[in-house]
Parts: sequence; C-alpha cells; structure tokens
Amino acid sequence: MITYLNLKAIHEPIREELDNVYREVVDRSWYISGKYNKQFEEAFAAYCGAPACVGVGNGLDALRLILQAYGIGAGDEVIVPANTFIATVLAVTDVGATPVFVDADMRTYTMDVSLMESKITARTKAVIAVHIYGRTADMDAICEIAGRHGLKVIEDAAQAHGARYRGKRAGSLGDAAAFSFYPGKNLGALGDGGAVVTNDGELAEKVRAIGNYGSIEKYRHLYQGCNSRLDELQAGFLSVKLRYLDAWNRERIRIAGIYQERMQNPNIILPAADGLSEERNVFHIYPVLCSQRDRFLDYLKQRGIGVNVHYPIPIPQQAAYPELKAVQKEIPVTDRICREEVSLPLYPGLSEREIDRIVTAINQYV
Repeated sequence: MITYLNLKAIHEPIREELDNVYREVVDRSWYISGKYNKQFEEAFAAYCGAPACVGVGNGLDALRLILQAYGIGAGDEVIVPANTFIATVLAVTDVGATPVFVDADMRTYTMDVSLMESKITARTKAVIAVHIYGRTADMDAICEIAGRHGLKVIEDAAQAHGARYRGKRAGSLGDAAAFSFYPGKNLGALGDGGAVVTNDGELAEKVRAIGNYGSIEKYRHLYQGCNSRLDELQAGFLSVKLRYLDAWNRERIRIAGIYQERMQNPNIILPAADGLSEERNVFHIYPVLCSQRDRFLDYLKQRGIGVNVHYPIPIPQQAAYPELKAVQKEIPVTDRICREEVSLPLYPGLSEREIDRIVTAINQYV
C-alpha cells in the first residue's frame, strides 16, 4: 500500500535531532515562550525575508489575530478566494466581518484576479490571498488592485512554506502572512502550531499581545485577548525541521516534475506545469482533476494507492454557512474543482518504485 502521506519517512532521518530537542526542553522545564520560541521566530522571519515573526497556536489563529490587530470586524468586508480551506473564511467571520468570494482561475486554482476588483465596495478592508496547494497567488496583480483601493493584503501561506514569487518568499509578499505548522504541512510541527510573519513591527507587537491574553506586561491587559502561543516544544521541533525545508521542497518539486513529464492520460487533468524551476509552487498538494472522481478513487484504492480530496464541499455549501448558499452560482470554477480534485501522494521519502507505480496506474486508467 502506498500511503498518501508518510510522516515517519520524513522524520526518521532526523529522529535524533528531534529527540534531543525533547530532552532539552524537558530538562530545562521551560515550556512557553522560551529559548526555542525566540530562536524559531527569528530564523523563520529571516527565512521568509520579513522583519518579524510571532508564533501562535495554529494557522486559523494566525489569520484571526491579523484581522483583529488591524481592527477589522463587524460591518467590514474581506475579499477571499472561493477555492480554499474553511479556515480562511472562519477567520473572517470569527472577527465579525463578511467574506466576499472570488472564483478560482481554472489554470492555477488560485484566485482569479480578473474578478477581484468588481467585488470591492466601500466596506472592503482587506484581501486574503491564499497560496493554494503550495502555489503562490498572483501577488503583483492583487497588491496593485489592493493598493489603489487602500486595502490590506494578507497572505494565507498555510500551504506554501518556502514558495517564491518573483524571487521573494511567501510571507513577505503582502502586509502580513499567516502560516500553519499542522503536521502534514511542508514545514510541520509534531502537533498544532502557527505563525504571523510581517514587515509591520506595530502589527507584530499587537498580535503578540492579543495572543497573550491581551497583555505585554504580566497582569496588565491592553486588549480583550486570547491564549494563542506557539509552545516551546513545537518551536524546538520546527527549528530543527526548518533547516531541511528547502531540501524537502526541492524533492517535492522533483517528484512533481516526474509526474508532469510521465503522466499522460486524457482523462486526468494535471496542475499547471509552470513554476517548477523558480519554486513558485512547492507542491504541498499535487492536485489532479478527474470528471468521474468516484470511479477514479475506487480504481486507485484497488491498486493500493492512497489519495486524498481537497476540498469536496465548497464553503458556500457547508452547513456552517447557510447564509452563503446564494454565492454558489457565482463560483463555477471552484465548484468544478471541488467536484473533480484528487490529491496524489507526494512527499519527501516517496520511493522511485512507488512513484513508478503511481505513474503507471494513472496512465492505465480508462
């Protein structure tokens, strides 16, 4: 059986380094906001090419804290891509703002920027650009439109650790960026974790305070905050894994290149091939489309190939958002992606034999 994702294959080569972190944290008995937290925040900010990084509890909190720190809330609108994980939208509604959806581009699966400006109103305060599946959004166009309308540009970079856009890394392409370190990410913790990366020192300070019960100085609370901090153990694990991220991303891109070159089946639509050389896409997910998805999934299961689906139900169809049902007719491309998308195995540690089996199976599918 080829598993969709094998975290053991990723962690086993660095097991001793991870064990050392665990022992050191336990021996020191300092579990919140310690040495590793400071070390990781500084290293990840430098890696992204931004001045500041604040570790938080998870990727959803990272988005929510950015919006809250910018004062975005009830009565405000935030532009979001329709093709995204629900966390992007939950962050907007959690602060009381209204998400305004823009359909996907059929070639890249990211936001179709040609549709963005028509969605802006007097109430629009920000746009969240999602680097979906590991591919950076069209940031030049997004930033140009946002600049003309005075909007904040927030990157949802939860799937794009290390991805580049015109030579700059995700996390340094807008006003602020939210990262998730969920275990399956290109840079994943051994539990939940997240970060806000920004070139805005004032925003970073406010995000840190809000996530620390609204406090900078103990028992003095400036904001109605929450508890959202990256714990010391996860920061230590991430500090180790960050050193390997570029190599892991290169391996993802290499495997994606093999898929692009060798998979040839008219029944299967492959993702856009551009971006391989300049790392615009770091392939957190390798998405293909198949019009008869259920049949395709059964076929792969019978051949012992584990796959996944991202994301089968568009957000406007989710039971959590009955008020958004009318939006469905405005997002036909996203609707098609949700009906047809299948994520193939792609991760560091996937063997050449397993890659061959996957390619052969795809090419033989009728």
